[in-house]
Amino acid sequence: MRVLVTGAAGMIGRKLTGRLAATPRIGGRAVIALDLHDIVPPAAPEIAGVAATALTGDLAAPGAAAALAARGPDVVFHLAGVVSGEAEADLELGYRVNLDGTRALFDALRLADGTPRVVYASSIAVFGAPFPDVIPDEFHATPLTSYGTQKLIGEALLADYTRRGFIDGIGIRLPTICVRPGKPNKAASGFFSGIIREPLAGREALLPVPRSVVHTHASPRSAVGFLLHAAALDGARVGPRRNLTMPGVAVTVGEQIEALRQVAGEAPVRLIREAPDETIWAIVRNWPTRFAATRARELGFAAETSFDEIIRAHIEDELGGAPG
Repeated sequence: MRVLVTGAAGMIGRKLTGRLAATPRIGGRAVIALDLHDIVPPAAPEIAGVAATALTGDLAAPGAAAALAARGPDVVFHLAGVVSGEAEADLELGYRVNLDGTRALFDALRLADGTPRVVYASSIAVFGAPFPDVIPDEFHATPLTSYGTQKLIGEALLADYTRRGFIDGIGIRLPTICVRPGKPNKAASGFFSGIIREPLAGREALLPVPRSVVHTHASPRSAVGFLLHAAALDGARVGPRRNLTMPGVAVTVGEQIEALRQVAGEAPVRLIREAPDETIWAIVRNWPTRFAATRARELGFAAETSFDEIIRAHIEDELGGAPG
């Protein structure tokens, strides 16, 4: 099969590419071609028996999506997007990338031959407060950020284009992916990773929100697992409601910090400094907290069961098995 990954230069895109390079199969079918697209040049690995191609461009630019669709992908992982904080700060950029680019891609696939499986990376930001203690699958989607609104529109397009037989789409609402490796990004959720990643590397981390904040997390390792499972999932089992809330670990920020103490000791914890930020708090306080994720679990999606596991996955995957 031919696989297309948009946003391939991003963190999850790189992780997905690495997994496919190690095991170039999806649902028992061999990957024979891997097209990696992003606004900046993605890295195309050498994979035996697989033609890996790096493609660069603006997905929302005229003709860009059509050129990708013309390559005939069987599976599309649509990961390209502007993160939450950046989408909120720059309205035009957020809508251009997160909405215009998504619609351009879906329309190009609609007009091309075939009916590819499209795995769309959505977000729990499609939900807005007030929330119950545990958010069920049937909870209404009323986003309170531009990012969440853009993702929700993408979900609606995915479902409609699937209903009409243009694509075979699965939308996965990702929890906050933690611990993100590398440098901090402009996501409002970036501090959730920062208060773990930076202290483990011996650097100070700023905490902009109260320790009582509750949020749901999954590791990058789990995020890749979600994507690959969605790519191979039987659409008949999913039914017409094609957008699924992924499972994860719901903890307070204080519990995150305590897990860090349990895994790595007191020294990293001392590097966390509380620095309230009203801009970030204004976004985060409207975010959902805990999810039932019943449908996703029944369909075989799985994540970590404790935040300790998430920290250990980061240490294993990014730090060679030992902090610092």
